[in-house]
This record gives sequence, C-alpha cells and structure tokens, in this order.
Amino acid sequence: MKIPPAQRAVTLGRYILENKATVRAAARQFGISKSTVHKDVSERLKREDPELYTQVKDVLEINKQERHIRGGLATREKYREIAKHKRGY
Repeated sequence: MKIPPAQRAVTLGRYILENKATVRAAARQFGISKSTVHKDVSERLKREDPELYTQVKDVLEINKQERHIRGGLATREKYREIAKHKRGY
C-alpha cells in the first residue's frame, strides 16, 4: 500500500528528527530515492507541518556542515582497507 506524499513527508520528517538521520539514511530506511526524501522534507513538509519542517531543516543543516568530515573518514577507511589487503591480512 502506498503512503500519500503528505503523510510520507511527515513520517520522514519525524524519522530524520528522531534519528538525526541524513537524507541518504532516510532514503535507505524507507526504500525511496534521495530526491524524493529531499522534495518531501523541503517542500511538502513545509506545507503540512511548518514546526516540524523547521526542526528537520536544522538537523539537515548540521548534517550538511558535517558532510566533509564524514567523507574524509570514509576515504581514510577505504585506503586503510586497501593497505590491509596489500599486506595480506
């Protein structure tokens, strides 16, 4: 059964707020695209629940500011794994 977009936007907003989740994590959790999550929380949620929208926007802004740190950690781990395989572990 398909959830109406307005209801889905509120559900996504609550999930992101409760879990401090990224757009990517929310998309993975609900089995939808990042574009859909972004549209739901940036447009539909604003109309459906303006207070929740403000809170979710704050969480996503923090995630955006931390994005470069997560990317650096992922790259570091990638090269750590490559080095580990070269050593034969």
